[in-house]
Amino acid sequence: MLTFTDLDDARQPMYELVRRLFPLCRSITGDGVRETLRIVGEHIPLTVHEVASGTKVFDWTVPREWNIHDAYIKDAQGHRVVDFRVNNLHIVSYSAPVHKTMPLSELQQHLHSLPDQPDLIPYRTSYYEETWGFCLSHRQRQALPDGNYDVVIDSTLSDGSLTYGECLLLGASDDEVLIYTHTCHPSLANDNLAGIAVCTFLARRLVSVKRRYSYRFVFAPGTIGSLVWLNRNADRVSRIRHGLVAELLGDAGRLRYKRSRGGNIEVNRDDEHALKVRRQMSIINMHSPNGYD
Repeated sequence: MLTFTDLDDARQPMYELVRRLFPLCRSITGDGVRETLRIVGEHIPLTVHEVASGTKVFDWTVPREWNIHDAYIKDAQGHRVVDFRVNNLHIVSYSAPVHKTMPLSELQQHLHSLPDQPDLIPYRTSYYEETWGFCLSHRQRQALPDGNYDVVIDSTLSDGSLTYGECLLLGASDDEVLIYTHTCHPSLANDNLAGIAVCTFLARRLVSVKRRYSYRFVFAPGTIGSLVWLNRNADRVSRIRHGLVAELLGDAGRLRYKRSRGGNIEVNRDDEHALKVRRQMSIINMHSPNGYD
């Protein structure tokens, strides 16, 4: 039986996994995703799949593969005032390659910031519309002086593939529990490195226990990744008895569970019970002499 103590024992290894994955620039395709899955594969048996650009997936199409090596904005003195190497959130994901000089007035059309949260770097993407852009804090944006800026995005958009990983743990039954987590976000710990870490170590623990169901963990990009998996596994859908998406598991708030449309079914009852027990354990820990574990 899997217990909360088992998962608590994995806290430090999960943190270490997040620490390793955090700097990687992930998107819906590309080498950042491959490296992420390679590292996950150090912990669990993982099968990696490549799906070619241009593949039709229902009414979607797998896009060209995007990779990036460097990106920056330099001021007139040659200083990098925005630097992808400092924080990979500075680039709009899937930005097309750029190498040009332009005045601030033109550059502003490609800058993104959050006036109501002036110290934060927003996360922006442009998966299906070819464009380019940079993200920066609003304070940094307001501090840019007039003048010309050198803008460089050393990226590629070319035919390649979409990459996803699967870990299948066979049980006594061919019926499956499908657990999905997305792999397409860059340096975002809660959304969704926390989900990747939890799924990795949950799968690692389930390897060594007696299993009633078979468990299939899918590590794939959001939306297009789940569509690709469904399109390639239509014959398996009828065997899925329960499904969960693991995301946003790393912040300070309470864990939350979105009930399935099926109402009072086994997976809803089990998850609600687990959350209830976990909250009771937290209350006990809060009132113990040692506080939280």
